[in-house]
Amino acid sequence: MKSSFKKIVTVSLCTTALAFGTFSCQKDLLDPEPTTLYPQEVVFDTPARVLLQVNNLYSYIKVGSFLGGRYQVYSDVRANDFINLRSNGVTALGVWNHTLTEQSQNDVVSLWAAGYAAINQANVFLAGMETNSAKFVAPIFPATFTTTAEQYKAEARLLRALSYYSLLQLYARPYTDTSNGAAPGSKPGLPLRLQAETDGTNNDLARSTVGEVYQQILTDLNFAEQNLPLTYTGGTASTLNVTRAHRNTAIALKTRVYLSMGLYNDVIREANKLVPATAPYAAPTGVSNALNASITAVFAAPQETTESILSFPFTAQNAPGTQNQLAFYYRPSPVGNGEYALNSGAGGILSNAGFGATDVRRTSLITGTGTLYLNKYPNGTPYTDKAPVIRYAEVMLSLAEARFRTAGAADAQALALLNAVRQRSNGSAYTSFATVDAAANAVVLERRIEFLGRAFATSILCDLTLPFPLRVRSAQLIPLTFFTSGQFPIRS
Repeated sequence: MKSSFKKIVTVSLCTTALAFGTFSCQKDLLDPEPTTLYPQEVVFDTPARVLLQVNNLYSYIKVGSFLGGRYQVYSDVRANDFINLRSNGVTALGVWNHTLTEQSQNDVVSLWAAGYAAINQANVFLAGMETNSAKFVAPIFPATFTTTAEQYKAEARLLRALSYYSLLQLYARPYTDTSNGAAPGSKPGLPLRLQAETDGTNNDLARSTVGEVYQQILTDLNFAEQNLPLTYTGGTASTLNVTRAHRNTAIALKTRVYLSMGLYNDVIREANKLVPATAPYAAPTGVSNALNASITAVFAAPQETTESILSFPFTAQNAPGTQNQLAFYYRPSPVGNGEYALNSGAGGILSNAGFGATDVRRTSLITGTGTLYLNKYPNGTPYTDKAPVIRYAEVMLSLAEARFRTAGAADAQALALLNAVRQRSNGSAYTSFATVDAAANAVVLERRIEFLGRAFATSILCDLTLPFPLRVRSAQLIPLTFFTSGQFPIRS
């Protein structure tokens, strides 16, 4: 019946077209092929389709319920620098109150599921690249695609590593937790999923240890460093060098991972690849990542200075989604909803004597009178601020802390690195420290000020100093959402 009806419509439209002088009938307009969904058998058939899948990996990790907004918010508001104003259970009230349960839908269940969806998407892509490798030959694929394929795999593995690292900060004990005589990294971690899951048969995968998950993260990042491009070129290079992974991205992320593990010599080894021994501070190879002269320029549109090593972009057609946007949380009306103000009371960063009244990060990146709000994300609807992941200033501070902890409080390079980040916004400089603890605490304070409202500062602090970064998830696991055979999702 449907077939007969379709034929009738086709004949009618063709007849009408002829009546108006059209001498051909475009039947393809009646049955258009979807351009964003392809059968899984053909998604590796052309270079363009493979690239669409790479873009798809970023779409999964930057969803609003994961690293497109909520992860940053959850990591920040559980500390002491923000005050909840709306008492909205949807926008992280449970995280702020520390009243989460395993059933907390947005704050626990959804973020967990989004993280593992991103991981599984990377696994599906990697498996597909191996299965279809025989297709990657001329004439359809260029002779250089073998190298390109390794770069794509490296991007997938870096994003998988970033996802696992992010989940570890919220759902597992710190690597450095040696309570009850435990060895570092021996506490229960996450289910370590490394194969493509297309059904629920592997849903009862046991948790690996924290150390095992960290080792996989580092294995992925080492592969990424060896195979990612040094830099992107062409007319969109300035954007791609911020929004897609390159070699410096892998190195920078390794410095964060090693710092979380308390492996300071490894932090130094990796950071030395990006940070010269003396100023000016700029990466000697690859993307010319560097400490920008102005902190306000880092957050000005389009948020693509060379200080930004990785950020996730949004557009009006590809926004983070309702109540996920960073500006929605941190900016008051009419830009956002003013969900969280900065804490000006005891213990909050605004009352800390180290955060000077003339510090540019206070005078330019904080707004309001009376009630003060973070002003790092200026764009209102449709909320196109990039979601930040890692900046060059972070690598510098990580190197400074690692050097203080290994070489001592008098280390000149560590002091210079700390002051370089501090003095571009705060005119005063540190001259010396009496103890290693005093020096390390100065770095921690600078990191807290520099990365306020950006997730990283709290995550590292919790991983190194607090026994419970967030409520630890039990061995009961949330089932993944799988894509079965048939239509394979491609998001451009």
